[in-house]
Amino acid sequence: MYIVITGGGKVGEYLATVLLKSGNEVAIIERSAETADRLSMILQGRYLIIRGDGCDSKYQEDAGIRKADVFVAATGQDDNNLVACEIASRVYGVPRTIARVNAPKNQRIFRALGIESISSTEMIANLIEEETLMGTVGVVTSLTHGNVVLSEIPVPHMSFHDNDEGISVYDIEMPENSIIAAVSTKDDVQVVGDDTVLFPGDTAIVVADRDQVSHVRAVFKNL
Repeated sequence: MYIVITGGGKVGEYLATVLLKSGNEVAIIERSAETADRLSMILQGRYLIIRGDGCDSKYQEDAGIRKADVFVAATGQDDNNLVACEIASRVYGVPRTIARVNAPKNQRIFRALGIESISSTEMIANLIEEETLMGTVGVVTSLTHGNVVLSEIPVPHMSFHDNDEGISVYDIEMPENSIIAAVSTKDDVQVVGDDTVLFPGDTAIVVADRDQVSHVRAVFKNL
């Protein structure tokens, strides 16, 4: 895979190191000349270092954003991460954007925009490595020796359903061996019931066999 990371601090460095060791190609956009120089000396593998602002489309272009499979915003500023992901997704059509969220209260904003948002650095790396197909599913944890995955899936703006009326959970045709167990809104988390309705910005908590995760992604992408 080709991954573009904005933010070359400790988080970006860790992600790049893990991904490069696995044989991926990585481009890092970093503002600081000192940090960029350090990364160029310590990283090993197929990588590119771009000195610039990851919120600027020019530097995303220089980093090869048009061929990226995944874009990761890993700076220490949530607003910068949000803008960078929006540019990567909406301007360049990157199939998957993942943001580091520094303030938990901001997570609902990222979810509402369909951006995967994670606070754990290690989880971001695992998320990219374990799920090579692109989508909006964020792995939260694994159960029963990794065969069953508990995932958070942001509900996107829907193309085939009324966004104001939402869609009943039971009207969503889920793949075999997968269920929507709960729904997280900006106010609370509720176990799915007969009258549960999903709206854009909500997060569906799904339990599924690991090999069904890509099919679950496709279902939500095509609501």
